[in-house]
Amino acid sequence: MKPILGVMLGEATGIGPELVAKLVAEDRLKKYCRPVLIGDARVLSMGQKIAGVEFPFSIVKQIHQVEWDGPIAIIDLENHDPSNLVLGKIDVNSGRITGDNLVTCLQLLQNKDIDGLVFAPLNKEAMKRGGHKFEDEHRMFAHYLNWDKPFGELNVLNKLWTSRVTSHIPISSVAERLTVDSVLRAIRLIDQSLKRAGYEKPNIAVAALNPHAGEGGLCGREELDSIGPAIAAACEEGIAACGPYPSDTIFINAFKGNYDAVVTMFHDQGQIAMKLMGFQFGVTVAGGLPYAITTPAHGTAFDIAGKGVANPDASEQAVMLAARLAGWRG
Repeated sequence: MKPILGVMLGEATGIGPELVAKLVAEDRLKKYCRPVLIGDARVLSMGQKIAGVEFPFSIVKQIHQVEWDGPIAIIDLENHDPSNLVLGKIDVNSGRITGDNLVTCLQLLQNKDIDGLVFAPLNKEAMKRGGHKFEDEHRMFAHYLNWDKPFGELNVLNKLWTSRVTSHIPISSVAERLTVDSVLRAIRLIDQSLKRAGYEKPNIAVAALNPHAGEGGLCGREELDSIGPAIAAACEEGIAACGPYPSDTIFINAFKGNYDAVVTMFHDQGQIAMKLMGFQFGVTVAGGLPYAITTPAHGTAFDIAGKGVANPDASEQAVMLAARLAGWRG
């Protein structure tokens, strides 16, 4: 059986409802999963109008009411009338509702009503202003799932995965956060996630922090004191990790297919490379959590919200990847 995936409509003032409407209208969901939409039916109708598409859908309150051979179903939360929304703008109430909907989706995962979750883009600022005071959605996930094991954001473009040791912190704080344990944690996280997605023994390259990989300690010691020892420890655990490699060349070999994944030391070290190679196709994975959770990496795109031009390709990739993480091997 294909996994049951919840597909949340996302931030209503962004491109999320349009993307979901296009996925449904173009029949891009059912080849990977048994989908059920989650949100307000009025927001879905708005998405249809923006996308210029029409399709029937059924309204349900619980998963067991879904007729999988019938029209796409939506769990109608009846909590968001979009008639007065201004698209492309931060809306505090909309951000609050988006966060509330995400909590509902996490409850569905915990209750085993759905096997995985794909959420259309949300806006962190809107959610924070709406009362969901988390640094990002990944910490929100861990909080509501009572998850105290390693977790973090992973990014996937085509077949290349990336993780990072540090994320949303100042560059001036990166070096002090690099320890053997923190680097090893990032390596383990992406290794475990790749294996969950069907890779038997993923090949993982690890980036250096300093120019020329530190030049043997002449240009920084992080490679000698933390990154290198973490790689050695990972190899002792049976993980196929290698490096550290200079960050100005590591992605050249990665995009040639020489590695399944790259572990970077800080946010932009990997994000710049990935976004240059295909920003519109990237997927973000909530790594380390006990559930399959993905989203397109491109965000709410306020500049084109409501124009009907949003590209659903990354959203389809997010659905496919969530299905694989949930056990689908089609």
